[in-house]
Amino acid sequence: MTLSRFAVVQWLSVAVVLTLILYLLSGILTPFVAAAILAYICNPLVQRLCKWNVPRALAVVLVMAGLLLLFAALLLIMLPLLQKETSLFITRLPEWIDAARANFLPHLQQWFGAGLQVDSEVIKNILVTHWQSAGGVAAKVLPWLGSSGGAIIAVLINLLLIPLAMFYLLRDWNSLIAKIDDLIPRHWHAKVTEIAAEVDGILAEFLRGQISVMVLMSVYYVLVLWLVGLEFALPIGIVAGMLVFVPYLGMVTGLVLATLAAAMQFTSFGSVVLVWAVFGAGQLIEGMFITPWLVGERVGLHPLVVIFALLAFGQLFGFFGVLLALPLAAILLVTLRHVKAWYLTSSMYQKP
Repeated sequence: MTLSRFAVVQWLSVAVVLTLILYLLSGILTPFVAAAILAYICNPLVQRLCKWNVPRALAVVLVMAGLLLLFAALLLIMLPLLQKETSLFITRLPEWIDAARANFLPHLQQWFGAGLQVDSEVIKNILVTHWQSAGGVAAKVLPWLGSSGGAIIAVLINLLLIPLAMFYLLRDWNSLIAKIDDLIPRHWHAKVTEIAAEVDGILAEFLRGQISVMVLMSVYYVLVLWLVGLEFALPIGIVAGMLVFVPYLGMVTGLVLATLAAAMQFTSFGSVVLVWAVFGAGQLIEGMFITPWLVGERVGLHPLVVIFALLAFGQLFGFFGVLLALPLAAILLVTLRHVKAWYLTSSMYQKP
C-alpha cells in the first residue's frame, strides 16, 4: 500500500469514527448544534458591533438580549391572540358541527347510505367542562407533569444550554476558527479554505434568505386568509409561513388546516375553493418570485436535495440530524462541484 493510499485510508477511518461518535452522541448534541447555528446566524451582527469598538463580550450580550427581547415580544403578541382563537374554536365548534350536519350529512347519506351521528351539545359540554375551566386543565396537566417529570427537566436543561453555549461560541468565535485553521494540513490549506468560503456563502445566503422568506410568507398567509374571512387566519398563516423552510411542507400543512377550518366555517364550496386559491397563489409567489429574490439562484440547493437531506439525516440522527442536514448538504454540494471541476480537467476525462 502506497503512502497516498495509506493516507486516504487514515482519513476515511477518521471520518467513519467521527460519524459513529456523532450517531452515539446525537441525543445530547442537539442544543449545542442549535446554539452553533444561531451563533453562525448572529455572528455578522456581533462583528459589526465590534467594528464600532464595542468589546466582543458586550456585543454578544447585546445581540443575545435583542434576540431574547424579540422572542419575548412575539410571545406577548402571539399568546393572547392564540388564546382568543382557541376560545373561539371551542365556542364555535358545536355550531360548525350543526352546520356540517345540515349541509353535508344529507349528501353523505345520499351518496354512501351512512351518516355521522354527533350531538353538538354533548361536545360543547365536554369542552366547557374539561378545557374552559382552570380546574379541568389542572386535572389534566398535573398528572401528566408528574409522569413526565424527567423528560420535562431534560427539555428545560436543553433549552437553558442553548443560550449558554451560544454565548461562549459567539464570544470565542474568532479564536475557535483560528484553532480549526491551525489543524488543517498546510498542503491542503488553500483548497480547504476555498471550499469553506464557498460553504459559508451558500449557508449564509440560504439561512438568512429563508428567514426572510418565512417572515414574508407568514405575513402573506395571515393577511390574505384574513381578507378571505377565515376566522383562524392567524395561527394557520403563521404555521404555513414558518414551515416553508422545508419545501412544500408549509403549503401542504397550511392547506390542510385551512381546508378543515373553511369547511367548518363556510357553508358554500366556493369559499373553500377561495382558500385553496390563496395557497396556490402563495406557492406560486414564493417559488417564482420571493425565494429566487431573497435566497438567490446561486445557492444551488435544489428543493429535492433539501427534502432528502432533512429526511435522511433526521432518520439517522433524529432532531440533531435535522439541524445538521443543511450544513452537510452545502458541504457535499461544494465538494461535488470541486470533484466535477477536477474530473473535467483530468486526463481520465480528456484522454481520447
